[in-house]
Amino acid sequence: MLIRVDTSSSEPLFEQIAASVRHLASSGEALAGERLPAARELAESLDVNVHTVLHAYQQLRDEGLIELRRGRGAILTGGATSVADLSKHVDVLVAEARRLGVAPATLTAMITKAYS
Repeated sequence: MLIRVDTSSSEPLFEQIAASVRHLASSGEALAGERLPAARELAESLDVNVHTVLHAYQQLRDEGLIELRRGRGAILTGGATSVADLSKHVDVLVAEARRLGVAPATLTAMITKAYS
């Protein structure tokens, strides 16, 4: 499982870590039941503070993508599989919006309104 961060980016490191895990789940590269690296291990490999990784993991837990289990670490939930399935529909929606010439901001506004 390859999780990366760009230290020169203006995006916070914890958000980059969370986005990387979301991408792995949505692309099917990581599946439900799969373990994420231990927070300390990932922090060392990315050369970031362990609290940065824990912040990302907590955000993913709040989104329902992972479970945090004491002594067992972070595990992708069935929500990760749902995200992968949903990602395919999003790809179709974006392709259709492009075909129709709908601007990304307009599509985002439409999704936000429908989601509310």
